[in-house]
Parts: sequence; C-alpha cells; structure tokens
Amino acid sequence: MFRTALRSVLAHKARLLMTVLAVMLGVAFVSGTLVFTDTLGNAFRNQSAKSYKDVSVAVSSHDGRDNSEGKAGSRTPGISAATLTRIGALDGVSSVVGRVDGFAGVADRDGKLIGNGWSNAGANFAPAKDGKDPAYTFTGGTGPTRDDQIALDRATADKGGYQVGDTVRVGTNGPVREFTLSGIFTTEDGAVNAGGSLVLFDTAVAQKLYLEPGFFQNANVSAEPGASDAAVLAGVKKLLPDNATAQTGKRLSEDQAADIEKGLSSLNQMLLAFAAIALFVGVFLISNTFTMLVAQRTKELALLRAVGASRRQVKRSVLTEAAVVGVIASAVGFVVGLGLATGLRSAMGAFGAQIPAGPLVVSPTAVAAAFGVGVLITVLAAWLPARRAAKIPPVAAMSSVHAVATTKSLVVRNSIGGALTLLGSAGIVAGAAAGSDGRMLIGAGAFLAMIGVIVLIPLLSRPVIALVRPLLQGAFGVSGKLAGQNAVRNPRRTGATASALAIGLTLVTGLTVLGVTLGSAVDRMTTDNIRADYLVQMASGGSLDPSAVTALDKAPGVSALSPQQSAGIKVKGEFHSVSAVTPGDIQRLFTVPTVSGSLDTLARGEIAVSDKTAKSNHWRTGDTLPVTYTDGKPGSLRIGATFEENSFLSPVLVSTDVVKGHESKPYISEVWVATKGGSSAAHEQALVDALGDNPGISVKDRQDIRNTYGGFINTALNIMYGLLAMALIIAVLGVINTLAMSVFERQQEIGMLRAIGLDRGKVKRMIRLEAVVISLFGAVVGVGLGSFLGWAIGRTIASSIPGYALVVPWERIGIFLLLAGVVGVLAALWPARSAARLNMLTAIKTE
Repeated sequence: MFRTALRSVLAHKARLLMTVLAVMLGVAFVSGTLVFTDTLGNAFRNQSAKSYKDVSVAVSSHDGRDNSEGKAGSRTPGISAATLTRIGALDGVSSVVGRVDGFAGVADRDGKLIGNGWSNAGANFAPAKDGKDPAYTFTGGTGPTRDDQIALDRATADKGGYQVGDTVRVGTNGPVREFTLSGIFTTEDGAVNAGGSLVLFDTAVAQKLYLEPGFFQNANVSAEPGASDAAVLAGVKKLLPDNATAQTGKRLSEDQAADIEKGLSSLNQMLLAFAAIALFVGVFLISNTFTMLVAQRTKELALLRAVGASRRQVKRSVLTEAAVVGVIASAVGFVVGLGLATGLRSAMGAFGAQIPAGPLVVSPTAVAAAFGVGVLITVLAAWLPARRAAKIPPVAAMSSVHAVATTKSLVVRNSIGGALTLLGSAGIVAGAAAGSDGRMLIGAGAFLAMIGVIVLIPLLSRPVIALVRPLLQGAFGVSGKLAGQNAVRNPRRTGATASALAIGLTLVTGLTVLGVTLGSAVDRMTTDNIRADYLVQMASGGSLDPSAVTALDKAPGVSALSPQQSAGIKVKGEFHSVSAVTPGDIQRLFTVPTVSGSLDTLARGEIAVSDKTAKSNHWRTGDTLPVTYTDGKPGSLRIGATFEENSFLSPVLVSTDVVKGHESKPYISEVWVATKGGSSAAHEQALVDALGDNPGISVKDRQDIRNTYGGFINTALNIMYGLLAMALIIAVLGVINTLAMSVFERQQEIGMLRAIGLDRGKVKRMIRLEAVVISLFGAVVGVGLGSFLGWAIGRTIASSIPGYALVVPWERIGIFLLLAGVVGVLAALWPARSAARLNMLTAIKTE
C-alpha cells in the first residue's frame, strides 16, 4: 500500500502542485519567522555580550534634582566626577569611564536631518590613557578634544558626504551649532544599528548639553586581572548617591539578552499568528484537492478493495499520499523560509536599521516546527477525504457510483453550522454590548461564527449564486448559464474554495472597518480640538530647550503661543499629571469647553481640572488643594475652572509661572503656535528661521498634525494587509486548483459542448465566469462577516475615544469585491486555456 501511495503521488504531480504550493508558503512563513527571530536574537545577544565584555560593573543614574520625596543627598543630576574618582581608587578597580548622552541631530548638505529622530544620539568621547576610547574604532581622524569638534559614525558621515575637517551643523534641544569634524568611527552602538546617527562631543561639551558640568549619567568600571566583579560591585555601591544603581557587566548583559528575547517573542508571536492564518486557509485547498482526487479515483480505490485491501488500508494509503506531499512541501518551504529570513534581514538594512553581523541561525526548533506543521496540516486536511474514500463500497465504486452525500449527513452538517453561527453571533453581540470587557467574548464568538459560516457555505452557495444566474445568462448567454450551473454543481467544492477567500477577506475587512473608523475618530478629534496652526517638537520626541520657546515667541507673525510643559503635583499623596501652559493663549490654540468657572483664572495662578478628574476626586470649582511639587516643596492651588476632558492636554492645567522654580529643567514636549492669517509658507519659514534652522526640531502644519495623530493607523493597516497577503495568495491557488480539477472531471462534458457548437472563446468565458462567481461569493461572505466583527470590536473601544462613530468604508469594500473578481479572472486563465484546447473527440471518449 505504501508503494501504491507513492505511485499515486507520482501519477498526479500536476494535480498536487497547488497543494504543495499552499503548504510550502505556510511553512516558509513559519520557518522564515523562526529563523529570522533566532538570527536577530543571536546577533543582538552577541552584540550585548561584546559591549560589556570588558565591563566589570556598570553604573547608571537618573536625574535626582526633581525628587518629590525630598530625600537628602538625592538632589544631583547624575554621578559626579568626584564619585568616579573615589570609585577609581577602590581596590581591584583598573579604570572608570564616565558616560553622558542625549539627542543630537546631524544636518546634511541641504540642512535636512540625517536619520529618523528617535535614534539620533550624542555622547561623550572618553579617551583612556592611550588617547583611545575602547567603545569606538576610528577609521579616519581622531576623537574630539576641543569644544568646537565632533566625531561622526561612518554611516552618517557617508550619508551626509562629510570628510574629516568639514564643518557640520548639529542640532540638540537648544540652538543649532557648527562643529569641525575631527574623526570618523565605527561602532556597535544601538543608535547606529537602529538606523540613526551618533555624534561624539568632548566630555565637557556633552555634559553641558545633556546634564551639568562635572556630572555623568552612566559609568563603566573595569576590574584588575584576578579581581572579583562581586567584590568590586560591593565597593562601588557604597559610594553611589541615592539616584544611582550598579550591577555587574555580566548581569547587565544577561538582562539585556532577556529583554531582547522578550521583545522578539512578541514579534515572533505576531508573525506566527499570520502564518497560522495562512495555513488555516491552506487546509481548505488541501482538503479540496484530496476530495477531488478521491472522487476521480473511485474505480482505482474500488479495485484495491476488490483485491483484498481493507478500509483502513485505503484510508492509510490516502493519508500516506498526504504525508509524502507534506514532506516534499515542507522541505521546499523550509528552504524558501531561509531565503525569506535572509530577505527580511536585508530589508531591515534597506530601511536604515543595521543588524549586527552574525550567521544565519537555524535551530532544531525551526526545522522541527517547519516539517511538523507542514506534514501535520496536510495529513489533517486529507483525513476527511481519506475517510470518505474508505467508505466507498467496492461494487458501487466499480459501477462509477460516487459517494453522494446523504440527506441525513446534509441535515446534520447544516444544523451544526447553523447552531455554531447563531452561538458565535450571539457571543459577538454580547461582547459588543459589554464594552471594553467583552473583547474575549467577541474573540470566542468570532471563532465560532467563522467556523459556522464555513460549515454553512455549501448550503448558502445555491441561493446566493441563484440570485446572479439570471444576470449571467442575460449578459453572457449560454456561457453565463453554464457557468452559474457549474458553480453550484458541487456545493461542497464551491464552499471549500469560497471559504478560503472568505476567511482572508473577513480579516481584511474587519481590520479595514476598525482602522478607518478609528482614523476618522482621531481625525475629527484633532480638527475639533486643535485650533493652532503649527506644532513644534523635537524630532526625537524629547524635551525642547526653553530658549526655543523664547525664540518662537519673537518670530514674526505669531499671534498665540503656548508650550505644553509636562509637570506633576501630588494631592494627598496621589500623583496628578499637569500641563503647564500660557494663560490666555491656550484658549486660542485649543478648543477647551469649560464646565464651570473660567480658564481666565489660570492667569491668577489658579488651576483648571478636567471634569472626569474633578468628579473622581470629588473636587469642585473654588476648592483649594494642598499640593506637593516635584521638588518636594508644599503649596496650595485653587481650582478656578473645570473643563471637558481633552485628549491633547493633561487632566490638570496650570500656568507655566506656577511650576517655574519647582522644575530644575523644564520638560517641554511641544509648543503650539497660531499665526496671523493662518498657516502659510512664509509663516512656517519664519518659525524655522527663529529656531536657527535646527535639523533636530520639526515644525508641523495642520495637515502634518493630523498625520501625526492618525497616520500610524494607516501604517498599521498596510502592515496587516502585507501579512495577510500570504493567506489571500493561498486562497487564489485554491480557486485555480478547483477550476483545474473541475475541467479535468468535465472533459467529456466540455467535448460534447464543443461538438454541439460551443466555440473555444465561449468555453473560456464559461470557466472564467465560474471562477468570478465563486470568488465573489467568497468575497461577499467575507466582507459581511468582517464588517460585523469590525463593528463589534469598535464598540469595545468606543467609550475611550471621544466622537467615535462607525464608518463603513464603502469605497474600500468595493475595491475588495473588484479585486475578488479580478482574482477569479486571473485564476481561470490556465484552466480556461486547458479547457478550450481539449480535443473534442478525445474528450468525448474520456470516461
């Protein structure tokens, strides 16, 4: 029986090709994901270990100047040089290197920022006694030794076209400055590997830019040969201020490796989820293929039964065929997966991210998963066809009487499908009614509803396709009539083919409905709440220097300006986030409806509180609150107004004058600006000029502001579309496979049609229309179910998004249906050509 199964596979190579392709694509997705994440993790772990190879103890600190606990000795910006000197004098310590870093943006020759902002960094050059900094390898020039010098990483220098000795403009959160390029280096620094830039300053310059003279944020301690890292760590800890911590370099490397594993695990799970969707869609294609193969081989299987093969042996023979196909497809898919992993790595490099060098990691887990998944999915999908094959009686099969589904089996199938669909739909509706607590219920309901619809699709196909049959006949004559009849001739086959498309479009439509609705809500929220013409931010997302606010205020054409300075207060020990703003101007920059009182009271040193915060804390306008500022000093603030909660402002508003003096270094996340006569190119240029044409600071107009808050939704949708493309490709293969098998089964019929006058063009049209009908049927089911799910999931987040209202993207749905029709036409090209080229006499003789 094993030899028989192998011969059967070899005899039906062309018919099994689509199955091999479906399994191969799914396996490639799985193996490529595992190999890619394993390779990425190994590269970053090696980089982390290399970075801390010579570090015995790593010291890190936070800015302790704003400490509401008011602990003695904690009001320092970092680790002082004196502390590092004492650490260097400890027994067993060989050297101590202090580090300070922050944002630094390099301008290219056109004044544009090199890099993406968030990964553009600056740091200090810390040479040892030999004049070299072990963290950097210079390929040209030397490290900066004067306050007017910098060094650049090799990639940034190449992008900007800079050579040693050139003048380079560098922007931080303060005024832009020009430096002389003293050297170019290579490094394994994370900022550079993320596609950003790294600027090295002289230590004194870096301290002045990012902290305070004489202080460092971090320090690396190297031990003398033979000294214990644990002993050095114990000594270092005794000398550190309250705002600093220390751990061994080995432990830090291990912690970073664990963080890398955690980060990659999330990526791994997301990619594998989409691989699972692709494989799930592939199950229908595989099952359909083996169902048709079994139907075509009833005489062959009956002969095996007649010569003594048992039902179990016949079933085992079909499953063996499936296993062989699964092994072949898994092997090819694994090789393709290796190419996919390599391609993903290269693609990340093309987008600017530099992956640390390292070999492609092929773990036993990746190999086992690839072959295990491929073979298991194929065998499981072939189990029902194998079971049906084993049930065919030898005499009936020898008489060419195929196993027709009994009325009882159809009633059972439809009853189960109906029950699952109703139960799933009820779960989805109940989850939507439950709000944010109903997401798990919606997920379970969606799974049951999808399975139920898949089970019911053969039943649904007849009445749904019957609606379009008159249109087909009227528009395309005999070809249209035959196409409509062929589409419902075998409802199970049509249903299995349409199911694959339905699953893919359910997910695509659900994501689209949810994404477009969210995007519309965010866009309305932005346009309804923001009256400012411009938003000024650091490209890195960090804090602007107060000098930038002063410069903007002096820019010509500015009619209103307010920073949004992040601060905080404690009331009865509970922390509350505060936005420090400019009284009077804030009302001209935002729509802030008041519930009680007036925002004009901000100018008198009073505060405004959002209605939700006031209600939850039982505060009212006129109440005086005892507060503690971030520097630990007490005070009292009177509530002058309550306002409707605003997504762009903190729950508590105060004047910048109120927190002035309580913040050692104001954290200004953004500045909002209104100009006379609204936005214009001249006004935008005036703001850019006022900031000194700083490449590290972005000036966004109203459209840019809308894109900032809503653009990420479209980006996320495009990523999801890309990941779901694999499932849709497999669905297309299913349509091709079904049509090809259908043409093979209907050779005699097609020959008769040709003999009575149906020409080749009409035969092709018949096959194409059949494909379009099946594709559109699956698309309609998927769009309907996906829209339902999009609505339900949206209800669970509606309460957290002001102005949320369902938006049905009719134009995108129309595109999905149009693409489904195009898919049908393309899928029918090969089967239609094969049908038209059949020799009518040979076809008529075919049994």
